[in-house]
Amino acid sequence: MSDFIPAHDVFEATGSATPPSRTALLCHGILGNRNNWRTFARALVQRRPELRVITVDLRNHGDSTGAPPPHTLAACATDLRALERHLGLRAEVLIGHSFGGKVVLEAARAATTAGSPGPLTVFVLDATPTAGEPGREADLEVSGVMRCLRAVPQPLADRQAVVAPLVAQGISLTLARWMTTNLGRGPDGWRWRFDIDACEQMLGDYFTADYMDFIATPRADLQVHLLRAARSDRWSPALLRALEALPAGAPAQLHLLPDAGHWVHADNPAGLLDFFDLEL
Repeated sequence: MSDFIPAHDVFEATGSATPPSRTALLCHGILGNRNNWRTFARALVQRRPELRVITVDLRNHGDSTGAPPPHTLAACATDLRALERHLGLRAEVLIGHSFGGKVVLEAARAATTAGSPGPLTVFVLDATPTAGEPGREADLEVSGVMRCLRAVPQPLADRQAVVAPLVAQGISLTLARWMTTNLGRGPDGWRWRFDIDACEQMLGDYFTADYMDFIATPRADLQVHLLRAARSDRWSPALLRALEALPAGAPAQLHLLPDAGHWVHADNPAGLLDFFDLEL
C-alpha cells in the first residue's frame, strides 16, 4: 500500500539571510484544519527564522481526503513519517494541539521505538497524555459536538447558515462561529471539511491512548513540553499530581500558559510565542 501524504503548507521566515536549520510539523485538533494555525505559523517563523514550520491537515480533515483505514493515532503518525519522506527532510520538532497533541506523542514514540532518530522536541498544547476519564466534561463536550454536527443539514447555501442550528442545539456561539472556518465550498454549496465517521473513529482511539509511561522514561534524545492552558478544564488534580511526581530525568515538563483557555493560539498568541521562544 502506498504512503498517504497529508496536505500541508510550508512556512519560512521572509527576509532571512540563511535557510532554516530545523523543521517543525504542526498538527491541529479534531474537526480543525491546517488553516487554523496559519497566522501563528507565520509569526513563529518570523520570531525563530532558523525554524521551518509545516502545518499539516491530519487525515480526514481539510484537504487530506481519501486516507485508507484504520483511522487511528498510529495511522496519523505514519502519515507524518510519509510526509517527511515525501519532502526529503526530518522534523526535529513536533507540535500538536488537542487531538494533534496525542498525534505528535504517538509519532515521537514510534520514532524512538524504531531507534534513535536524533534529538526530538515535542510540544503538546493543552492535550493530556492520559486516556480519557469516564464522564470527563471536556470529552463529553467533544462527543456532544459530533452529534450536533450530524444534525446540521448539508449542503448549506451560506457559510454562516451553520451558526443558528448549532446554537439551537446548545453549542456556544463562539464554537459555532469557529465551526464556520471548517466548511468548504463545493458546486452544490458549503459542506464540512472533515469526514465525521472517520473523525469519530479517530476520537475513539484518542480517548483510550495513554502516554504516561513514554513521557516518564528517561531518554537523552527526547524532550516533551506539556503546555496546560490556565483556564482549561482538561487537567484533573490527579493528573497534575502524577505529572509532578514524574521521576528525575523524565523527558516531560509541564508548563502553564496564563490568560488562555483550550484555544491557546487564539486566546493568548503572544504568550504562546514567548513560550516557544524560551523552550526551542
